[in-house]
Amino acid sequence: MRVSSLDRIVDNRRRRARRHMVVVAMLLCIVVVIFALTLSLGQSFTPPGDVIRVLLGENVQGAAFTVGQLRLPRAALSVLAGLSFGLGGVAFQIMLRNPLASPDIIGISSGASAAAVFAIVVLSLKGPVVSVLAVVAGLGVAIMVYGLSSRNGVAGTRLILVGIGVSAMLESVIAYILSQAPAWSLQEAIRWLTGSVNGAQLGQAAQLLLALAVFGGLLLSRARDLEALRLGDDTAAALGVGVSCTRIMIIVAAVGMIASATAVTGPIAFVAFLSGPIAARIVGNNRSILIPAALVGAVLVLAGDYAGQFLLPSRYPVGVVTGALGAPYLIFLIVRVNRTGGSL
Repeated sequence: MRVSSLDRIVDNRRRRARRHMVVVAMLLCIVVVIFALTLSLGQSFTPPGDVIRVLLGENVQGAAFTVGQLRLPRAALSVLAGLSFGLGGVAFQIMLRNPLASPDIIGISSGASAAAVFAIVVLSLKGPVVSVLAVVAGLGVAIMVYGLSSRNGVAGTRLILVGIGVSAMLESVIAYILSQAPAWSLQEAIRWLTGSVNGAQLGQAAQLLLALAVFGGLLLSRARDLEALRLGDDTAAALGVGVSCTRIMIIVAAVGMIASATAVTGPIAFVAFLSGPIAARIVGNNRSILIPAALVGAVLVLAGDYAGQFLLPSRYPVGVVTGALGAPYLIFLIVRVNRTGGSL
């Protein structure tokens, strides 16, 4: 009887592991397919053979500029931003055991956006300096929210409420700066309100890839400890996890990814918020959803940007499309959490 029970446990674990691998493989395939379609399909059609030749470095007439200079940087930046938002967002949701604990809900994205708008409009800065200021501001807001909510330990609900208040203040700051902005800088600054990959460059993608490698690698190296925090601080401590140290490392890694992506694309609405719950529904609650959530984020940004360009009556930034998807789900989730309590 004991052997039979043990066998069932092992079989269940293997089945969940296989499902996790299948889901990751399917999501990866979806990302690759959408990425390939965005390189071939637009206002004009570029044959896949020409796309491959451009990617290999050939100067294909009629395709080198369209694919190499316009579509490829846009698609690459969409994938990397989606991975960053998805992975950073789900880390917060798991750590705080609340699906509402997303960086774009608790003010981190607003902090990065406010710093970027201030740098562009008031300081007349451009390029990497703006990105650095956005990352620093995102980390600063995270520290402030964490500090204001840490009384006798960090309660997820208290942190969310503090974060919403801080976010509201930062949005007011952004609105005031934009109201005083000269016309020449307003168009550049307004991108930080909607989230967009317009004007993407491969240099920006390389910059975001480096941030994702550093911060994403740090986060994934703490994946086991993060899963332990899902069980509660006391249980995690009993399992040998240094709770305070782990929280700090996860916050730094997640904020680094979110702020780096926001510094390049602006706050693409609700991607960090939606990726974790969608991944949890697909994978289930018994396996890590870090990688699936990152891939879901990439799918959302890629598909949202393509839809905003070509599938809607007018052209819209990707942040408008993801915002239209995320707002109804936010209302639904608030109602569900209020009734039953919530976790991923």
